[in-house]
Amino acid sequence: MELFDVYPINNIEIVKASGSSVWDENNIQYLDMYGGHAVISIGHTHPHYVKRITDQLNKVGFYSNSVKIPLQVELAEKLGKVSGKEDYQLFLCNSGAEANENALKLASFYNNRKKIIAFSGAFHGRTSLAVAATDNPKIVAPANETDNVTFLPHNDEAALEQAFADYGNEISSVIIEGIQGVGGIRLASDSFLQKIRSLCDEYNAVYIADSVQSGYGRSGKFYSHDYAGVNADIYTMAKGMGNGFPIGGVAIAPKFKPWHGMLGTTFGGNHLACAAALAVLEVIEQGNLMENAAAVGGYLMSELEKFEQVKEVRGMGLMIGIELPEDLSHVKKDLLFKHHIFTGEAKPNIIRLLPALNLSKADADLFLEAFGKVLKAEAESLKQKA
Repeated sequence: MELFDVYPINNIEIVKASGSSVWDENNIQYLDMYGGHAVISIGHTHPHYVKRITDQLNKVGFYSNSVKIPLQVELAEKLGKVSGKEDYQLFLCNSGAEANENALKLASFYNNRKKIIAFSGAFHGRTSLAVAATDNPKIVAPANETDNVTFLPHNDEAALEQAFADYGNEISSVIIEGIQGVGGIRLASDSFLQKIRSLCDEYNAVYIADSVQSGYGRSGKFYSHDYAGVNADIYTMAKGMGNGFPIGGVAIAPKFKPWHGMLGTTFGGNHLACAAALAVLEVIEQGNLMENAAAVGGYLMSELEKFEQVKEVRGMGLMIGIELPEDLSHVKKDLLFKHHIFTGEAKPNIIRLLPALNLSKADADLFLEAFGKVLKAEAESLKQKA
């Protein structure tokens, strides 16, 4: 049997990792400014994280949700405290797509409606309803297609108001990323999120805050939606939640009343996943990592704006997009293969930075130095050609 070839892969094998560094099979050290798609939130192989999981594995690794799992209660209490949403309820699952799938389903159960509002540039996952609400027809299979999802222009308040005026009493939910990841690190404006809140209140629709990538402290607040000063009805989360251990979650406002069988999962909330998620929250809280993300991220953005070739720097905290001219689409590869720095991309000319929340200023400076060298080499090359 061979692997199903769906990933473009760099010819690098990572064999060791620590903090914001990884090493390949040739013992070459790389600076990780991408965290495996924003997953590594407290650094690779953090000692508290490793101990938490190891200790739990030596007790019990798994049992299903048919028995009491006190770790789930402990996780819900800690998540409520750190996020500031102590009166919310928690449903645990395994991934971001699954979190969004359950959120959309829960909203439909709540108001018995079908219509979903999503936005241009959105990415909510690859499962059935989540991918239908994702603005990428290429990954929407015919079986996923539905007339229940309407896409509106991002940050267009007039279009949103018109949609509610036209069929507001049919709208089940509005789902939006606080900061679009795959869409190019594009922020939802505070006024736009406030407008979503007020319209959902008026029409009894559900405001779903997709915080899978922009949540868990990455923006400098626990949920990037918090900057707008309003509460969503449902928050979805996953990537940074387990620092690499698969876990997702749905934080649900008190107005939603559960019934047995309403939602369900086999692996969600298992013992090891809860131990991993608790370790992450403990390190975030004890290490003041949200404050660090805001400070180091702010420093990175201000320094990046000084480079002449950079068209725009977008983001918040340690979720940063660097838009370059299209003829600089090779910068990401140059950073990786010439300077041993992992970054991501939204488009070939938009670099995404999603490092661990405890990224040091020294490591930020290493990235800035390498980035500057790549741009300088490009400028010199153009001069020679001229």
